[in-house]
Amino acid sequence: MFSGKHRDTGFNLQVAATLAGDLLAVSEPVPGSRHDMHAWRHSGFPEAFAEREGTGDPGYVGSGLLTPKRKPPGQERSAGDREANRSVNTLRAAAERAIAHLKDWKIFATRYRGPLTRFTLVAKIVTAPAFHKKGW
Repeated sequence: MFSGKHRDTGFNLQVAATLAGDLLAVSEPVPGSRHDMHAWRHSGFPEAFAEREGTGDPGYVGSGLLTPKRKPPGQERSAGDREANRSVNTLRAAAERAIAHLKDWKIFATRYRGPLTRFTLVAKIVTAPAFHKKGW
């Protein structure tokens, strides 16, 4: 879990948010530098949100989430694809705002220097006020 190059530990948190930008859920941290799809599969979110439609960035292609269309190799996107991507990204903006609000907490915005075994507990403690504020 430690990167010698960056002298830092890595975690991947998955975040679910409403279209209003409110947090719905934050997953357990997936240790190491892992791809978003790996973290998505191990987060428990696919089962928890199976009945809902969701959006994701291009790292979630193939997950069943609505994602922007990639540019074909050596070609430009069609006008329809650009418009579809604009619509998807408009929906995704709410989740990006929720992630930005999580990074208001210094523990998520900077390097975590505590014991790695406690990061899961720290993440739960930091996100608890957001859920308490909404009455969840």
